[in-house]
Amino acid sequence: MHRETTGEEMNEESLRRTMQLIKGEGEEKGAEERCEVRENAKSDVELLDAYSRAVITVAEAVGPAVVGIHAGMESTDYQRVQSGLGSGVIIAPDGFILTNDHVVHDATQLSVTLTNGSTMPATLVGVDPATDLAVIRAESSGLPFAAFGESSLLRVGQLIIAIGNPLGFQSTVSTGVVSALGRTLRSRQGRLIENIVQHTAPLNPGNSGGPLVDSRGRIVGINTAIIMRAQGIGFAIPSDTARWVVSQLLTHGRVHRGYLGITAQQRPLSRRLVRFHNLENDFAVEVVSVMPDSPASRSGIRRGDLIVFLNGEEVTTVDHIHRFLGEWPVGKLMKITVIRGQERIEKEVIPAEEMTLDSLRQD
Repeated sequence: MHRETTGEEMNEESLRRTMQLIKGEGEEKGAEERCEVRENAKSDVELLDAYSRAVITVAEAVGPAVVGIHAGMESTDYQRVQSGLGSGVIIAPDGFILTNDHVVHDATQLSVTLTNGSTMPATLVGVDPATDLAVIRAESSGLPFAAFGESSLLRVGQLIIAIGNPLGFQSTVSTGVVSALGRTLRSRQGRLIENIVQHTAPLNPGNSGGPLVDSRGRIVGINTAIIMRAQGIGFAIPSDTARWVVSQLLTHGRVHRGYLGITAQQRPLSRRLVRFHNLENDFAVEVVSVMPDSPASRSGIRRGDLIVFLNGEEVTTVDHIHRFLGEWPVGKLMKITVIRGQERIEKEVIPAEEMTLDSLRQD
């Protein structure tokens, strides 16, 4: 005669089986319900383990070179006022640190905190608001440092790791992939920063100035901003740009850029004018005004001229001119091709050095 199982016996059986599973006994029971990685999926787990090992290796290697930056101002009663927190990365063992301009902007007191918790004073070496980059120097030597990689070799989909040190004592690490290359971002001065690296590594404001590194631990960017309303979108100044800016700041204390002395705007060209002068684009840059005694005025450029070429390179926007002048040596002769009325005219001009408010303060 079949005997029904009581509720108490069922509970005891369930408890006994649960205890066996906890102890690792009787694992063949309930195999279908058990949540675990099956044999046919272990290759995927091995890949994830390799990914984790790569991130761990990079974080452990580069983390000591990432610092927290405390930027403060002195009030009227000589009390230190905290004005900002950010991150930076040591790029030389004698204390040179790369960070964002907006992290140290207008700071009168600077200090950096290493991952081991030690804090040391720092001084400003130079800033470049046009690229939101700055170099400071900690009063120490023999520090761990990170090396530059080549941002030009980055590919969309490539693994990248963002490391920050917003509060000191330990690094924050987030991972993602390069989601786009060649993006543009406006600096605080309104100048266009080109070739920005867009990535998916989550950031927070304290990570500004921290490095974006590749799987070899090389700096491929300096994290500069996030779009607060767009989840998971981060931006970094490419390392190729940062390397050039650092060399300028260490050599001159500021970045030397060419200056023409014009205000300009983009202007569409008629199809007839494009065909007549055999141009490839339908836009040019119209000169709105020319400053007196400027390189442009001395070369004979006039209000209303349409700039179509700089040294043989076709330009269609004001940002093209900014980019060209950023790379062209100050004081070196260059050729500007303009359309005046129906006539195509070539002018020679020697760009002067652009004097910004920050550079005037340093002088």
